[in-house]
Amino acid sequence: MKKLLKEISNCEICKDFLPLGPNPILRATVSSKILIVSQAPGQKAHLSSKDFDDPSGKRLREWLGVSEETFYNSNNIAILPMGFCYPGKGKTGDLPPRPECRPQWHHQVLHKLQSVELTILVGQYAQKTYLKQNFRKNLTETVKNYHRFLPTIFPIPHPSPTNRFWLAKNKWFESEVISVLQQRVQEVLK
Repeated sequence: MKKLLKEISNCEICKDFLPLGPNPILRATVSSKILIVSQAPGQKAHLSSKDFDDPSGKRLREWLGVSEETFYNSNNIAILPMGFCYPGKGKTGDLPPRPECRPQWHHQVLHKLQSVELTILVGQYAQKTYLKQNFRKNLTETVKNYHRFLPTIFPIPHPSPTNRFWLAKNKWFESEVISVLQQRVQEVLK
């Protein structure tokens, strides 16, 4: 795994499309118990070279019910973004993840993960890719039906502050789903 992660950290496959240049951000060990398949690092994470080192990360850790120490222990949690580098700014947030990473690297990383008991799919890019035909008509319907994917998969919305309108409109997520997510995370991390 270390050799593969080192190879990925030197990846420049989409360097001509990245506004801040390549800086692949992911982490995993063969012992990781939870896999978070996310969107792509934000600008702050890119600058610090640390995944979820921003308000999205703070909210995600709250949703999971874990401390920073637990979250950043790669034996507990692996991070595998759909795009490993910051893709740049769009009109309403960051651009979509670059499409090159998943076909180039995901299978190789997933093949080495031997202890994952729970995969958390953050946002529609991860959900559409990994749930395939089981992705509902949209993210809201997919997340609403999270129980259909348990105990091994848990779809959630992106924890970005730009999702505040979705969260305000879908209060059931924080009032009903978060507690189930936290319980499942604790079961896996025991």
